[in-house]
Amino acid sequence: MTDIPIRPATPDDIATILRFVRDLAAFEREPDAVEATEAMLDEALFGPQPAAEAVIAEEAGAPVGFALFFHNFSTWKGRRGLYLEDLYVTPAARGKGVGGALLRHLAWIAVERNCARFEWAVLDWNADAIAVYRRMGAVGLEDWTVQRVEGEALRRMAGR
Repeated sequence: MTDIPIRPATPDDIATILRFVRDLAAFEREPDAVEATEAMLDEALFGPQPAAEAVIAEEAGAPVGFALFFHNFSTWKGRRGLYLEDLYVTPAARGKGVGGALLRHLAWIAVERNCARFEWAVLDWNADAIAVYRRMGAVGLEDWTVQRVEGEALRRMAGR
């Protein structure tokens, strides 16, 4: 693929996005972890206060990948950044430049929106993805680790 069409997701893409999220979860060895529903994604992406945005990559008019992203903020930079939550390319479309095209598209959005940075997390065992990211100029933040609180631990932390 030399010219990979990428377009903003629409409400008609919700079922496809949820399928891609489930496929990504299976790839990341967490097939039963997805709690999202079509209604939840529709509200998050297209409700009155969207929490995120998504773009769809296509081949011959059919979706072959997606990226879901949102803005974060850097107090040190004094500007917002763009955070990539999920990027997924179907197995049949891998190796054709779809993932790189999605990353370049999001980098373009970040530049257009005057974002200070473009960030994402990657599983440490996903060597193929890490190699692609390094070739594209991404730098791993070796001194940082992701911290997470969810479920019952989150309720305890909140004192509820």
